[in-house]
Amino acid sequence: MNGSPRTSVVIPVYNEEQVLPALFARLYQALDALGESYEIIFVNDGSRDRSAALLREQFGKRPDVTRVVLFNGNYGQHMAIMAGFEHSRGERMVTLDADLQNPPEEIGKLLAKMDEGHDYVGSIRAQRRDSAFRRHASRAMNAMREKITRIHMTDQGCMLRAYSRKIVDTLNTCRESNTFIPALAYTFAENPVEIEVAHEERGAGESKYSLYSLIRLNFDLVTGFSALPLRLFSLSGVGISLLSLIFVLYLAVRRLMIGPEAEGLFTLFGIAFFLIGITLFGIGLLGEYVARIYEQVRERPRYVVREVLQREPQDLAMQGDETQARRMREHRI
Repeated sequence: MNGSPRTSVVIPVYNEEQVLPALFARLYQALDALGESYEIIFVNDGSRDRSAALLREQFGKRPDVTRVVLFNGNYGQHMAIMAGFEHSRGERMVTLDADLQNPPEEIGKLLAKMDEGHDYVGSIRAQRRDSAFRRHASRAMNAMREKITRIHMTDQGCMLRAYSRKIVDTLNTCRESNTFIPALAYTFAENPVEIEVAHEERGAGESKYSLYSLIRLNFDLVTGFSALPLRLFSLSGVGISLLSLIFVLYLAVRRLMIGPEAEGLFTLFGIAFFLIGITLFGIGLLGEYVARIYEQVRERPRYVVREVLQREPQDLAMQGDETQARRMREHRI
């Protein structure tokens, strides 16, 4: 580890106290088995349990390959990954959730695909262990996202992915306050590919994504990568205006020919409520884009790092020199 490691593994952590011991046991064993240099970057996203303390303990056990970034608050999973990218040193980057739903043993599959020349390796969860609602909702969101953004990701919810150093460096230059990393990285990839990976039940604890969080995530995804919703709303507004004009002319002619009618009052109410609903939806959609502009122009820090636990380069160099000297002594003996 005197120089840069071959692979960096970035893992966001938020209230994962119950699953971290099992993650440590499987993750380091899986990476050691690869037979190449690596580093693991844990990013504690403002956990309120003992996750930070467990990460400190693990850093003390394996400081040669472990780095820990501690946030001063909760900034979200994607900001935690961005922080991990900015602190990474590897030639290849792998992102992994801490909940063990994506087995660490699958990392080797992604790296093997990168060895074939791919700069972006996505993953598709085979035999998902989530609830039926989450599976169907995920498929619907994937279909909607692909039609709107033209970003082809079969399974956008799987965080087990691999990126080249070039893509990560490009991501680090983006200063968006809200971003969806897999989709953004896909737009920068030259030779992307997807592979199937295993999927397990959550090791412990509960999912951090509620229905509201998933909806918000997809709003960020759609508004961050396409203006198509605004264009569709504009076109629909033109169409509805023409239909409304035709309907008003029809009512005017009918009134001249038949006279005043009270029976159509509720029909008019229904049409009015329908148009009002569309208008409110359009205002909300426009508000999403304005909110993104508002958050961006403030130029506030995307996250605040409280502390970084890592071995200094000179410590690693000294450790390497001591190891080499010990091997020479053993050779003489």
